[in-house]
Amino acid sequence: MDLNSTEIVREFPHLFRLYKDGRVERFLGTETTPPGTDPLTAVQSKDITINTNTGIGARLYLPPNATPSQKLPLLIYIHGGAFCICTPFNPGYHHHLNNVALHANVVVFSVHYRLAPEHPVPICYDDTWEAIQWVSQSSEPWLKDHADYNIVFFAGDSAGSNIAHNMAMRGSTQGFGDLKLRGMVLIHPYFGNDDKDELIEFLYPSYGGFDDPIIHASKDPKLSSLGCGRLLVLVAEKDFLVERGKSYYEAVKKSGWSGSVEVVETEGEGHVFHLFDPRKEKSVALVKQFASFMTQIEKDVRSSSSSL
Repeated sequence: MDLNSTEIVREFPHLFRLYKDGRVERFLGTETTPPGTDPLTAVQSKDITINTNTGIGARLYLPPNATPSQKLPLLIYIHGGAFCICTPFNPGYHHHLNNVALHANVVVFSVHYRLAPEHPVPICYDDTWEAIQWVSQSSEPWLKDHADYNIVFFAGDSAGSNIAHNMAMRGSTQGFGDLKLRGMVLIHPYFGNDDKDELIEFLYPSYGGFDDPIIHASKDPKLSSLGCGRLLVLVAEKDFLVERGKSYYEAVKKSGWSGSVEVVETEGEGHVFHLFDPRKEKSVALVKQFASFMTQIEKDVRSSSSSL
């Protein structure tokens, strides 16, 4: 027996176990479900590859009433999982984004980025940025025929919220190509606080400590340059990250950023509860809040355009 294949280098309970030979055993987020037409929502989905060398890709969603004659807003979604577990192909994300696509009537592009520890942070940020740039230049039929690049949203949950925020910050200086980012939705965001975080220190070897703006967004001196006009932060009362989400909201509000930010708290629920039971009342309410935010912005943009 090869001892390297059984010797454990590091383990984080409920997340993963790393062996000496480099193998990673994940405890969550490994289940997948195929794309297709969802029987409950009639939303269609398919998977695409963006980079054959790295495996970066996405799952696309198209709402049932989509027609080439009327383009729909585009939602670029980034899944969570503490930077180290889950994919867009997990049943929870698949069901969630079927529901979002239906209720908001948007095209959804759910990014498949590489996971730590095999691919240490900040690779996930670079992968996601590559995917966003690819969207801007893509001839993919669902995007070309159905997505309105003048009305684009970023969203994510947990670590995906962190990545979404950082994409909005990167775009404020590097631009989004043909994409016009109108708003962002962060669900139960995972940002750092003033407590030691062994997981971050392990997954992110070049971590700059409590002032690292990638993890500690509220301490970023450039926060006021956030590259969108509207922001919705969703938090949950019993989430261990709830105070971090609220601190981020307060930091954005006080930063001098010219946009509008709102925070909404779900009582009695924990972290990413909506992914575990998408049919429960509060999960449906969260999706409707998410959808309403995007729908209102779409109306405002189209009304402003028609009046010109």
